[in-house]
Amino acid sequence: MIKAPVSNELFQRAQHSIPGGVNSPVRAFRAVGGNPRFMVSAKGPYMFDEDGNRYIDFINSWGPMILGHAAEVIQEAVQKAIPHSLSFGAPTRKEIEIAELIVSMVPSIEKVRMVNSGTEATMSAIRVARGFTGRDKIIKFEGCYHGHGDSFLISAGSGAITLGVPDSPGVTKGTANDTLTAPYNNLDAVYTLVEANKGQIAAIILEPVAGNMGLVTPAEGFLQGLRELCDREGIILIFDEVMTGFRLAPGGAQELYGVTPDMSTLGKIIGGGMPVGAYGGKKEIMEYVAPAGPVYQAGTLSGNPIAMSAGMAMLHYLNDHPEVYTQLKNTTERLVSGMRQNMQQLGMNYTINQVGSMFSIFFTQQQVTDFESAKTSDTAFFGRYFNGMLNRGIYLAPSQYEALFVSTAISDEQIEQYLQANLESLKEAQEA
Repeated sequence: MIKAPVSNELFQRAQHSIPGGVNSPVRAFRAVGGNPRFMVSAKGPYMFDEDGNRYIDFINSWGPMILGHAAEVIQEAVQKAIPHSLSFGAPTRKEIEIAELIVSMVPSIEKVRMVNSGTEATMSAIRVARGFTGRDKIIKFEGCYHGHGDSFLISAGSGAITLGVPDSPGVTKGTANDTLTAPYNNLDAVYTLVEANKGQIAAIILEPVAGNMGLVTPAEGFLQGLRELCDREGIILIFDEVMTGFRLAPGGAQELYGVTPDMSTLGKIIGGGMPVGAYGGKKEIMEYVAPAGPVYQAGTLSGNPIAMSAGMAMLHYLNDHPEVYTQLKNTTERLVSGMRQNMQQLGMNYTINQVGSMFSIFFTQQQVTDFESAKTSDTAFFGRYFNGMLNRGIYLAPSQYEALFVSTAISDEQIEQYLQANLESLKEAQEA
């Protein structure tokens, strides 16, 4: 059992000055029990907390640390940029260079606007889609998270054509009325929504590989069916690749699955660990963004020179080293294969979804293809399993409904440690 008295004290202290003691809700460990660990440093595959405990990290800052923590290529780029000033509020050469690089890598993007977070990117993309089409409504999918913008905090009603209802206080009914929700991987439900709201849908937005109900992959024909529907109905198709962009392939999930959206949103890896986001798409759509067009969006720190330096170093490395993706896939498949063997040995009901360097384990006998099937997972068992892994030095996402991310820093040694901890934690959770 790993002891964490300093983290426990810090969590109690934090609650006096920070809502819930954390600056992002899932960090509070509410879904798994116990108190969060407060980190002080990280290097390669490891994170170290305030109590001196070491963890093998499978969150990797929720995705960006694809090369592991404190990768030298990123650190060097940031260190070189710092002496020139932390911010200008004026254009820089680096903004052009990273825009050109993104355009060359991502199939859907002909022009791109840099912002400061994935949430900012998705909010802006929706506004541009509405401005371009002159329509108000959007379709999103149950279990797909697109940040905390009002339009996205909507859950489905009782039927396929029921208008959404706010999922959070502070979201207006008017906003909810313009957000329609369908089950992931269900084309028929989308057809029904579009038919019932003919000529009113500005955009369909989705994670092409969902990572916020646990990892859920698109069914065969699902993405292509959405592409064909949007072409037919004049709807903007937006892929939220904040999580999958540059992780599943140099061009993201759209490259991997061969379906090109009209717009894409990016984040996480694009900043190399710094707070960066971006949205982009077809030239004629992006020309609607101010100052080229009438749709207003601005940001004081957009294109920050330190963030651009980190992002440039990351994207250049990934673009120049395609073997990274083969390594990541092989490592992840070894982890998943070992987990399957462990659970079969223990006679457990489980589903593991994996694509590239992302994976999730669900403690259910059902195949997980959407949010409803994800919710059949035994979350109480997951909580026990999570804490078992944490106590054995393995840092997982503190929620059943989050994907895990593998970095290139994970070696044979860490794979063996992970699989041994996995077996022991599963046994422990079963016995409890």
